This record gives sequence, C-alpha cells and structure tokens, in this order.
Amino acid sequence: MNNIELNEIRKKIELDKEDALEKAFKLILTGVEVSNPESLHIRGKVSCGENVKIELNVIIEGDVKLGDNVTIGSHSILRNCIIGKGTIVKPFSLVEGSIIGENCFIGPYGRIRPDVSIGDNVSIGNFVEIKNSNIASKCQINHHSFVGDSDLAEQVIIGAGVITCNHDGVGIKRTEISRGVYVGSGCNLVAPLKINANATIAAGSTITDEVAPDTLTVARSRQVQVENWKGSKLRK
Repeated sequence: MNNIELNEIRKKIELDKEDALEKAFKLILTGVEVSNPESLHIRGKVSCGENVKIELNVIIEGDVKLGDNVTIGSHSILRNCIIGKGTIVKPFSLVEGSIIGENCFIGPYGRIRPDVSIGDNVSIGNFVEIKNSNIASKCQINHHSFVGDSDLAEQVIIGAGVITCNHDGVGIKRTEISRGVYVGSGCNLVAPLKINANATIAAGSTITDEVAPDTLTVARSRQVQVENWKGSKLRK
C-alpha cells in the first residue's frame, strides 16, 4: 500500500469520526444524555424519546428507536431494533432485528438475535441468548441460558443454564411454553415440545415429551453412591 492510499484511508477515517460526532451532538441537542460523544458510533439513524441515556462506547447501526427513559449501557451494540420506554440495556449487550417491550432489562452480556419479540416487564439476564422467539410479558430468564425458536406465554420463569434443544441435526423445531411454567436450572428442553400451563420442571431434567398442566416433572437419573471408592489413582 503506497502513501497516497494510506492518506485516503486516513481521510475517510477522519470524515467518519466527524460524521459520528455530529450525529452524537444532534442527539444531545434533542435532550439525550450521552456520556462521551466521541465514543458513540452511529452508523445509521436513531430516534429517541425523552430522558434517554447512552453510556460509553455504544454502537448504533441501521434504524434504531429508543422510547422514553431508556438507558443503553456501555459497550452495547444496537442494530435495527425498537426498545420500549423504561427499558435498560446493561453493558456489553447486543440487540439486533428485534422488538423489546417496556420496563425490561437486558444483560449484562445479553444477546437478542433477529426476529425476537419481547413483551413488557421481562428480565433477560447475564449471558442469556434469545433467538427467533416470542417472549410474553413478565417472563424471567436471568442466567446463562439459550432460548431459541420458542414461544413463551406470560410469567414463565427459566432457571440458570436452561437450553432449548431446537435443532435435531436436520431442521429447526419449536418449543411452546404456556403461562406460569417454572423450569428449574440446568434443564434441556428437546424440541418439538409443549409444556402446558403452571407446570414445574425439576432442575437437571431432560424433557422430550409434552408436559401436562399443573404437574411436577422430574426427568433425571437417580443418584447412586458407591461406598469405599478409591478411584483410578490412589492418592499418597
């Protein structure tokens, strides 16, 4: 690469910085609280309601709409999404191609993939990934879980480390979880699957068949204790 090409690249970088800074200042003039205009990268267009806060090192791409009282945490990426009023996107989260309702929180380290619809008052916690799913109001998915190709009714609680097993090696299958279901930690939900209203799934279960309403389902092997176990190597 010669000096002329390097100079052209430098000029483009400087122009991009100026453009991003201008967009950030325009947001500030509309009342948006931007922690550091120089660290806000707007690569598209964004519309904001009142009392919106954008923290450090946020990237906005495509068409993004933020409702009143929305807070976007540091190092987050927003891409072609709508975020309802009162929602907090915590640091290091990615929201793309999706609609988030009101008074929710996402993250930290949350990932909302395309074609996700999230209702109001929903908790999507740290290291949770949602893909191609509908999450109704007042659901809680708080820790280290994957929910893919699923439909959750209202007030579903998903415990830590729950996985929807949505791919059978050939195609994608969906999981349907009805209102008021509680899924304990460390469960595998093997699609296609339906869990009916107010059912409880015991922690550590692998569920492959439809679950009846108002029942407790336990699907795990019984714990076995072997006495006087020495192991493969004796400790000295």
